[in-house]
Amino acid sequence: MTELLVQAEQRGRVGLITLNRPKQLNALNDTLMDQLGAALLAFDADAQIGAIVITGGAKAFAAGADIEAMADWTYTDVYSSHFISRNWETIRQVRKPVLAAVAGFAMGGGCELALSCDIIVAAESARFALPEIKLALLPGAGGTQRLPRAIGKAKAMDMALSARMLDAQEADRYGLVSRVVPDEQLLEKTLALATQIAGYSTPALMAIKESVNRSFESSLTEGILFERRELHARFASEDAHEGMHAFLDKRKPVFQHR
Repeated sequence: MTELLVQAEQRGRVGLITLNRPKQLNALNDTLMDQLGAALLAFDADAQIGAIVITGGAKAFAAGADIEAMADWTYTDVYSSHFISRNWETIRQVRKPVLAAVAGFAMGGGCELALSCDIIVAAESARFALPEIKLALLPGAGGTQRLPRAIGKAKAMDMALSARMLDAQEADRYGLVSRVVPDEQLLEKTLALATQIAGYSTPALMAIKESVNRSFESSLTEGILFERRELHARFASEDAHEGMHAFLDKRKPVFQHR
């Protein structure tokens, strides 16, 4: 029987996924990433879910990839198994907003997993680093690509080349995280934010997420055109008309997520 390495539960319109390898500080192995991907896709397909939260433990969000599992792999092993691409990238298929609630260490792959999320809420104890250089490796789950987009080339080079660790306040100043909260309020505050987001129109949330992500992958002209087409498409949705009429009527909108 396969060990359950992630726990998934529903909190209202929010799907909560908890990484569950506490003895290994949530080190990310293939089984965990398979289960995480399955949980993400299940929540993404569930019409009753509007946003998803990924969290870990008090000591570590995720301490990185499982080095013990990787130590003797060869090039043929990782190439043939489609390492990382096969399951770590599943999060890129998720269209609904994904929030990371990070306490303790987010090292290597754990930092990269957080970077893959749309919003990072960091506890004051959160620590972020890409220490792969210490192992003669490099960040290979998007770290060299997403980190410069988040904090700029100079800071990203510093972290990747020197294994520099950022505390929560530094990460906030550099734009790596969205907000910092006290440790004891991390899950409460993140779930409250996710609940607020999930209360909005799901198709509109998807359109915003896709538009913002498009800004990193296209020219300004193409990005503006994409955004404009997404805005025009909102006028074909029931929720947009409900939202505008509710505003005019000075009442709370009742979205049907269509």
